[in-house]
Amino acid sequence: MNIVIVGLNHKTASIEIREKISFPEDSIGGPLKALVGPYGLNEAAIISTCNRVEVIGVARDIEKGVWEIKRFLSEHHSIPLEELDEALYAHSGEDAVRHMFRVAASLDSMVMGEPQILGQVKDAYSLAVHSDAAGTVINKLFHKAFSVAKRIRTETKIGSSAVSISFAAVELAKKIFGDLTGRGAMLVGAGEMAELAAKHLLNSGVRELMIANRTYERAVNMAREFNATAIMFREFPHYLKDVDIVIASTAAPKFIIRPDDVRDVLEERRQRPMFFMDISVPRNIDPLVNNVDNAYVYDIDDLQGVVAANMKERAREAEQAETIITEEIGSFYRWVKSLDVVPTIIALRRSFEEIRKSELDKALPRLEGASEKDREALDAMTRAIVNKILHNPVTHLKREANKVEGDRYIEVARKLFDLGDEEAEDEIKKTGSGEK
Repeated sequence: MNIVIVGLNHKTASIEIREKISFPEDSIGGPLKALVGPYGLNEAAIISTCNRVEVIGVARDIEKGVWEIKRFLSEHHSIPLEELDEALYAHSGEDAVRHMFRVAASLDSMVMGEPQILGQVKDAYSLAVHSDAAGTVINKLFHKAFSVAKRIRTETKIGSSAVSISFAAVELAKKIFGDLTGRGAMLVGAGEMAELAAKHLLNSGVRELMIANRTYERAVNMAREFNATAIMFREFPHYLKDVDIVIASTAAPKFIIRPDDVRDVLEERRQRPMFFMDISVPRNIDPLVNNVDNAYVYDIDDLQGVVAANMKERAREAEQAETIITEEIGSFYRWVKSLDVVPTIIALRRSFEEIRKSELDKALPRLEGASEKDREALDAMTRAIVNKILHNPVTHLKREANKVEGDRYIEVARKLFDLGDEEAEDEIKKTGSGEK
């Protein structure tokens, strides 16, 4: 059995192509059934996210498996293969296993270390199971990928540092206050980055969140979403005294928070510290506010420096993650290769058993006077002889199948013993297990 992966991602395809080739989650069952039906794969799963579409297949022949997946993608989405082919990559064998582990561990993501991809891979596996497209190899591959991703999260810090501007802003606030539990915060501006900041603030324990925006209705809608308080934009200076953290992200062309404003606010607060984060361009907060005692101001450049440093930190952690993946590939791939030998061993034993029974059926009528006990003894003896004859060939096949030239040993064994039929392989597909 061979694992093949064909797909495209944010590095190989434009968003227009990714949109065309994506699979809606609620209708992915049909494509999965087609892959293990007309397109002839033994097993299949589809990972479809905004940044990647990949078909993971199990096939006896690698080249045929890759071709069938490409044909499926082209025909299912009605896109000529010559138009699609340039954006597609293909992995097979050990390379496919490595790719799968890297995807699940978020080493192949646009933002390396982001945790969402593991949930998306789990969803893809669940859909394959419910569509009866997952079998022995897909089951083992995905579960192994989950455990490798968990090990990397546990043993490295690849996901611990902030790599988005909004998250970095909240992480900086934590460095000022130590803990945000019970703190009050204000968002001045209600754009996309403000929304992300609101999520991170609330997840960090902020007790009260105020939102001010020039379009009051937008502030109200966002406040409803986050269980926050909407305030009129012109009134936000009056509420500054009530919050510890201010994140500004408006399109104002000039400063809207100045040193004198902050100095007065801090007097009202009896000099309790305030943290100001300016993530707007042009800046909303006069940098001279940083000269006011107990006021701490950071702008977008400060945050970008933090994000860049954290990205470097993640890159260093990724090196350790790659080492873990290399460690994990060996045992898994040996297991995959061991599956190749199972149909041959079953066919070999079945062939010898047929010979044994045939010869026994010829011999028994000639044993006049033999009791039932004698017949049973003869049956047991011939079974034992067959088992002893097969012991060494089976042992060697199992051992050699895990090596680079394992396929050659299997091919020779099938020719020597004339094991050309595929019945044993079909049996493995039905049982989902077989002999190890």
